Parts: sequence; structure tokens; C-alpha cells
Amino acid sequence: MRKKLDFHGRKLSLKHPLVMGVLNITSDSFSDGGQWLHQNAALEQARLMAAQGAAIIDIGGESTRPGAVPVSLQEELDRVLPVIESLVADIDIPISIDTSKAKVMTAAVTAGAGMINDVWALRQPGALQAAAEAKVPVCLMHMLGEPGSMQVQPDYHAVVDDISWFFAERITAANEAGIKRKNLLLDPGFGFGKNLQHNLSLLANLSAFESFDLPLLVGLSRKSMLGQITGCAVDKRLPAGLAAASIAVLQGAKIVRTHDVAATVQALQVCAAVMNTK
Repeated sequence: MRKKLDFHGRKLSLKHPLVMGVLNITSDSFSDGGQWLHQNAALEQARLMAAQGAAIIDIGGESTRPGAVPVSLQEELDRVLPVIESLVADIDIPISIDTSKAKVMTAAVTAGAGMINDVWALRQPGALQAAAEAKVPVCLMHMLGEPGSMQVQPDYHAVVDDISWFFAERITAANEAGIKRKNLLLDPGFGFGKNLQHNLSLLANLSAFESFDLPLLVGLSRKSMLGQITGCAVDKRLPAGLAAASIAVLQGAKIVRTHDVAATVQALQVCAAVMNTK
């Protein structure tokens, strides 16, 4: 597996696990909806996460929580572009755009974003072409169904095998569209069309996806699976999230997407120390 990723000229080593800080510029995200909707608050939070050790900031202008209502193209652009433009000049770490819309991908990369993070894995109209033209790393995430109904009785033949087949198909589609393999990352999509048992099976068998020889990105922070296990409310799930993130990294995950940057950075430092000792 390659040792570095090039985010629009900003290179990051994958020798140690990295933390991706979540910045939702939305009114209805499940954990932090409304907190960073105003530009000044969003910029302040991004600077804080960078200071806490985030290696990447992932900016999204449309919630993809279960039951989320889509926003218009213009509203998404209005939310994310001013923040991206300000941050690119302000902090020295890559910015990722969390979107499925081709025009948002193009505009965000033009504004300075160095990565595309797509929960639809480039299955929306024009997304494959936009990502190919952007020439930046792209994360292909697995989602069963769509955000509005994905948690209504999700069903798999065998969750790890089914997601592996999905990844193989999307990698082929991306390559055929002109996206270089060196620019691809994979995300199994915890909580996106999966029940608790599906999520636990994925976490227990995450190393199965190492067969693709592509960096693995995971997002487990504050998710409902943690609440189902612990009985804790969204704002009380940090210990559970750190445990899940550590398990994922010890199984091969290279990037952990989280709302709780400082604590996750410390947890992954311990994981890295243990792995290096091996």
C-alpha cells in the first residue's frame, strides 16, 4: 500500500493513522447540527481541530443522517465555499469536501479542497467525471439505499462480502472514468444502511478490506451503534467512540473521521505506538 496521499499539493504520510475532523455546516446533522452553520463559528472550530492534531478537515453542507432532507445545490455551495476559501489560506492541512453533487465537488476543489468524500461513492449524476477532472483523492463509501430510508430493515447476504463486491464495482467504475487508483480510499460506511449486527461484523472483520490495497477511512464517532451498545446519548459516547476507533485502526484503518479530534488523536497515538512495537 502507498505511504502518502497528495491532497492538491499538500502531502500526508500514511505511516501512522490520521484523524479527520468533522465540520458539518448544516442545520440537521445528527450530532452537531446548527453548531457551525455560521461562517465565523465554522472557521473557529476548524482552527481548533487543526490545533488539536487533525490531519484533514472534512467539510459538509448537507446532512446524510438517517431521514435527512436534501438541500439545494445553491444552498450547499453557499454553506461550504466561503469556509473552504478561508481555511485554505488559514490552516496548513488538507480540506476535504463531503458531498455527492458533481458541481459542489468541482467548485470545492477549485476553491482549494484537496479531497472528495462521497457517501454515494460517485453514483450521482456527473460525479465520476467531476472527480476524474478534479484529480484529487476520492473516498468511496458504501451506503445501502439512500439517507432517507437506509435504516429501514437493511438486509445483506453477507455484509463483508456484499460490501467487498460493491467496492470492486466502484473501483472499476472510477478507474474507467479516469480516476487513478492511487487517488482512491474506501469507507465501509458504518451506520449507512446497516443495523447493529452489520456494524459489529464490519468492525470485527475490517481487515478483510485490506485485500484492495487501498487506504481505509472509517467514521464511527458518536454513531447510533455506540448508543445501542452502551445506552448513552449522542453527547456521552466519546469513550465508546475511542474504543471503536482504536479497534478499527488495529484492524488496518488509516484515517479516522471524528467529531472529537483531541481525544481521538491521543487514542491513535497509543495505537500507533503499539503497532510500531510489533
